[in-house]
Amino acid sequence: MLTATPLMAQQDTKEQKSKQQSRSTDINKTQAADRARQQVKGRVLKVEKQKNQYRVKVLQKSGRVVSVDVDKNSGKVKQPTKQKKEK
Repeated sequence: MLTATPLMAQQDTKEQKSKQQSRSTDINKTQAADRARQQVKGRVLKVEKQKNQYRVKVLQKSGRVVSVDVDKNSGKVKQPTKQKKEK
């Protein structure tokens, strides 16, 4: 039977804490939606979680749907891309 040495257990704990800290700095879907809404000025239709970002679709008063990418780590909003109006 193999047992972990205290040194190995300490390394595992450090790695777990590091992962938890990096995850805790990430923004969540609600925060991504809020940032996109402030940037684009409209109603959030959908938030899709992707690998390193959220894609937020926002309906503007003009009827245009705009997709905005929000970085998960920094929370920065990337330039919106305009999509055709849905009928």
